[in-house]
Amino acid sequence: MKKFIFPFAVIAVLFAMAISVSPVLAQTGLDDALTNLGDLQGTSGLPTGNLYETIGGIINILLGLIGLILVVLIVYAGFLWMTAQGDSKKVDTAKTIITNAVIGILITLLAYGIAQFVLTALTSSLGA
Repeated sequence: MKKFIFPFAVIAVLFAMAISVSPVLAQTGLDDALTNLGDLQGTSGLPTGNLYETIGGIINILLGLIGLILVVLIVYAGFLWMTAQGDSKKVDTAKTIITNAVIGILITLLAYGIAQFVLTALTSSLGA
């Protein structure tokens, strides 16, 4: 299992770095960049919505990544089970991984539902 975690962590870090790419304003001076910041906000990828929408988007991305990780774990456990060749220890390990991944998916779905409920309640009550 430890052999599986390191490559996945590297891929996750690279994916996070690719998402967080932002423009560099090195061609102009700092004064020009600050005066033109209002013009750049619509085209540079800076968030233009309110705070609740931004937080909701971040939560949705994180829960989506967690769901993806859990689906990959289920596929890995299925592969482990299919290649067990009658070894009951490997089959038991695969069953445990599948059970834990399914529980994790259920928890993730509940967390998604709770987050959606709270963010919807906040935005409707605060008029955002």
